[in-house]
Amino acid sequence: MSASVEQVADAMYEMVKEYHGKRNLKALDLTKAMIEKFGEDGCDKKLCKQAIRTLMDSGRCVYNYVGGSYIALPPDQS
Repeated sequence: MSASVEQVADAMYEMVKEYHGKRNLKALDLTKAMIEKFGEDGCDKKLCKQAIRTLMDSGRCVYNYVGGSYIALPPDQS
């Protein structure tokens, strides 16, 4: 069964929230975790990319640059 963009985006958001302040997550970290969670049949890199774009466009997550590009919660949510 294939996961929807919204399902993957929600799971990514929960993961970013869980690791906030503990570990910086790169887009690749989230992609790997989602493929592991939903399986290769249910989630691929293209779907993960769309989910990350959904998180950015909605303002639920932002890119943070600290010696690399990381996905983080917006400053007002942290």
